[in-house]
Amino acid sequence: MSYTRFLYHIVFRTKCSLNTIPESHEKDLYAYILGFVNNKNAVLYRIGRMPNHIHMLVDLPPMLSVASFMQELKIATSKWLKTNSEFPNFQGWAEGYAAFTYSLKEKETVINYIKNQKEHHKVETFESEYRRFIEESGIQIDEKYFLKD
Repeated sequence: MSYTRFLYHIVFRTKCSLNTIPESHEKDLYAYILGFVNNKNAVLYRIGRMPNHIHMLVDLPPMLSVASFMQELKIATSKWLKTNSEFPNFQGWAEGYAAFTYSLKEKETVINYIKNQKEHHKVETFESEYRRFIEESGIQIDEKYFLKD
């Protein structure tokens, strides 16, 4: 038996960062994503959204790469959103995403961060937040591709 825990804080955005995820139907989207996550034998600890992006804290099983998970999640949710009349302006997801690993000791901190998205974005733009996460993780940003669709 192997024992693993891979906690990922994943951030992904709508195509062109358009505000196409209405608050009035966020729970429908959350329920769909939860079903997807459960079908992958993963654990969703928290999800939060703004009109143009989503934050998730997930625990992925060891046989599932974050790249495969995100590719499949974006395809499935994109199809669902485009056929759902509650999301009439949704055009798709942006190509990239950001995923950062955290220890179990940091789990509650990340959960609280995701819970407070609406308050947080009253003082920081998505672009600034995304850039900060990437830079704090020690990843060099290639400006040629940063938030480009």
